[in-house]
Amino acid sequence: MLTQALQAYSQRHDQFFGQQFQPVSTSQRLAQAMQYSALNGGKRIRPFLVYASGELLGAQLSDLDPCAVAVECVHAYSLIHDDLPAMDNDALRRGKPTCHIAFDEATAILAGDALQTMAFELLSQHTFAQVPVERQLAMIRSLATASGLAGMCGGQALDIEATNRAISITELEQIHHHKTGALITAAVELGVLAAPQSTADDLRVLRDWSHAIGLAFQVQDDILDETGDTQTLGKQQGSDAALAKATYPALLGLEQAIAKRDALHEKALHALSQLPYNTDIFVEFTHYIVTRDR
Repeated sequence: MLTQALQAYSQRHDQFFGQQFQPVSTSQRLAQAMQYSALNGGKRIRPFLVYASGELLGAQLSDLDPCAVAVECVHAYSLIHDDLPAMDNDALRRGKPTCHIAFDEATAILAGDALQTMAFELLSQHTFAQVPVERQLAMIRSLATASGLAGMCGGQALDIEATNRAISITELEQIHHHKTGALITAAVELGVLAAPQSTADDLRVLRDWSHAIGLAFQVQDDILDETGDTQTLGKQQGSDAALAKATYPALLGLEQAIAKRDALHEKALHALSQLPYNTDIFVEFTHYIVTRDR
C-alpha cells in the first residue's frame, strides 16, 4: 500500500510542479535548473506527508497539490544551497551531479532562491476549494516558520557552528529538530490545515508523530552515512565524517544510535495509536523511515 501511495502522490506532485513552468517568460536556463533539482529523483517524503495527512482527514486532493509542491520547493532549495562549495561542497545528489555542478554556482543560487519564493507564491495565490482564508494564512505562516531562523535555516546554521566542535546529544537533537524535523512537521501541518473538519487534537497527535519520525529520519541518515555505500545512497558515503560533522553514531556509537532510532520508531507508533482513524499507511511509513537504505 505504501509503495503505491508514494508513487501516486509523487506523480501527482511532479505533474503539478511541471505546470508551474508553462510558459516560462524569463530565463529558460533558470527554469531548467529549478526543475532539475526539484525533480531529480528523491523519495518525495514531504509531499507524501501532505497528501496522506490531508486525505486522512478529508481534504480534497486539489487543495493538497499546492501544499505538497510548496513544501518540496523549500526542501529542494535547501538541498541546492547545502550542496554549494560554501556549505557542504557536494558533487553528487541522488546519484546525479548537484545543481551547481550541472549548471554553475550563480544559477544554482538563483534556482534555490526562486524555488523558495515559488513555495509562498503557490500557497498565497491558489484558489482553495475547502480552505478558508484564515487557514490559508496559517499554511503560509507554518511553512515560513519551519523554513527560517526558527526552523530549517536556523538548524543549518547550528549544524555549521557545531562542525569540528564537541557537542552534546541534546545539542545534536536541537540541530536536527530544526534542520530536518521542522519541515517534516510543516508538511503534516499543511495537510491537516487543508482538511476543513480537522481538529486541534488531530493536529497535536500528528505533530507528535512527525516530531518522532523527523528525528528518526535523521538518525537513520547518520547510520547510513556510516554503514551504507555511495552507489546505493546516491551521495558520497562517509561525507559527514569527512566534514567532521556531529552525528548520532559519532556521539553515541553505532549500536546506541540504532537503539535511539528504534526508540523513536516506538514513540511514533504510540502517537498514531491515539488517532481514531485507519492509520495503516502511517504505520507502514513509520517502518519505512527506519528501514530504508538510502
